[in-house]
Amino acid sequence: MTRPPAPPTRATERVVLTLSAGFAALEGYDLACYGVTVPSLLQDTAIGADKGSAGTVGSLVAIGMLVGAAICAATIRRAGSRRLLIGGAALFSVGMLVCAIAPGFALFGAARFAVGIGLGIVLPTVTAYVADLSAPERRARNVGIMMSGYAAGALLAPLLGAALLTGGSWRWIYVIGAAPALLLLPLAVRMLPESPVHEESGGASARGDLLGLRPLLARGVRGATLLFWAMSFCGLLLVFGISTWLPTIMQTAGYSLGSSLLQTAAMWVGAGVGMVLGGRIADRVGIKPVVAVAFLAGAASLLVMSARPALGFLFLLMFVSGLGLIGSQVLTNAYIVGHHPPELRGRAIGWALSIGRLGAIAGPLLGAAILSSGLGVEWNFYLFAIPGILGALLAAAVPAIRARAADTSDPDAPRVSA
Repeated sequence: MTRPPAPPTRATERVVLTLSAGFAALEGYDLACYGVTVPSLLQDTAIGADKGSAGTVGSLVAIGMLVGAAICAATIRRAGSRRLLIGGAALFSVGMLVCAIAPGFALFGAARFAVGIGLGIVLPTVTAYVADLSAPERRARNVGIMMSGYAAGALLAPLLGAALLTGGSWRWIYVIGAAPALLLLPLAVRMLPESPVHEESGGASARGDLLGLRPLLARGVRGATLLFWAMSFCGLLLVFGISTWLPTIMQTAGYSLGSSLLQTAAMWVGAGVGMVLGGRIADRVGIKPVVAVAFLAGAASLLVMSARPALGFLFLLMFVSGLGLIGSQVLTNAYIVGHHPPELRGRAIGWALSIGRLGAIAGPLLGAAILSSGLGVEWNFYLFAIPGILGALLAAAVPAIRARAADTSDPDAPRVSA
């Protein structure tokens, strides 16, 4: 039977949260920077992009993330969180530099795919890693704090876009995206400890379970696993669809590029607040109702935005939509790692995000289809409100994982309730 890992010291916890927030910021920045640069890419005749190919490339990074998350789920028990985290961030950095120098959209798309693999490894790994090194009563809070780095990175992209894209090249956005890794990776190598869950297991995994799926689909766990997969699909469809197309949607609705980018920034401020505040509330009242309410709040804000309200009210709605639609996905990740026993945590979040990346693939493609269809701009808001409502219903339906008798042939069998 796997023993709970000893909680880390507060000093170690602070180091882990600071550096982990930096890793999360890489994905947040990348997620937002593509949507921020899409209008400029479409205007750059030398790169050869159009709305259809832009939607495809937006989905390519999600396909890469699907692959990366599956790699995380299958190897995290053997390789360890620390090693996977550093390797994924290194691959991301190389891909971002190639995006910055790509002469054509085909190479740019291939680099985005490599970026996606790196980020697909980083996000589930860093989420499981922070959960492993957190005391249970601070787990959702710490995941929320760590993921506030994700929101900070995403907020930086539209602010840089507003400053650079009006008179400079979109390429600088990708150069800047790779730069933090030059400092972050050496610090991580020196300062991050290995996960205590990995150290206790010695890198062992169950025989005949190469992909790490068997315990997640076992009796008593299967229902929660499938619901989490569906929630991640809805959440990532929203995150990627809205992040890719929001500036373009708002320009289509009649706002200037600068105003659209500032509205995107307001959304990411709301996302950061939702991650930190939601995590703190979840540690007190339980995470299930917090996730459900977040999904519903995001969907409601989109429906109101479809009526094209006054600009001041629109910024408030953007804040709420970020708190709900992006914060809800982060809180879903915290829900997953808190719901499972330590020995299942890494593979549970890895496979949920891997399957959920199908939603991340669908989101940019759906946004492109609506924008190219000739339908009114309000249909974009209707489209993305639907998975928000569905995500709330799925969150409410997640059952507890039932304890079952120890199975000595399977060291990863679930043995505690969540």
